[in-house]
Amino acid sequence: VQLQASGGGSVQAGGSLRLSCAASGRTVSRSSMGWVRQAPGKEREFVAVISWIGGSTYYADSVKGRFTISRDIAKNTVYLQMNSLKPEDTAVYYCAASTLYSSSDLYRVASYAYWGQGTQVTVSS
Repeated sequence: VQLQASGGGSVQAGGSLRLSCAASGRTVSRSSMGWVRQAPGKEREFVAVISWIGGSTYYADSVKGRFTISRDIAKNTVYLQMNSLKPEDTAVYYCAASTLYSSSDLYRVASYAYWGQGTQVTVSS
């Protein structure tokens, strides 16, 4: 699976961004597609995922209610709509794919076998 992330940028707190992840080599309907972020000096942390079984979505508590993950199967692309951004959302965001589908697995960063390059998101106060 090859993943190409885009859409990062710099916004002020309260603003919005939409990240995109174009997949090739495996369809997004047969992979659980997630977003993981890494802030400077911190470990990678799970953000959101859409499971390939039933399209169930799961979110980290820190982004629940503000971020929405979705997929366009026809375009083989996954999106992360980020609203009400906060300075603590500043990080490099990675698109990742997993063959797993249960929530207990998908919250774990180690469950993702395929990674795209990161896209920087910077939120200023």
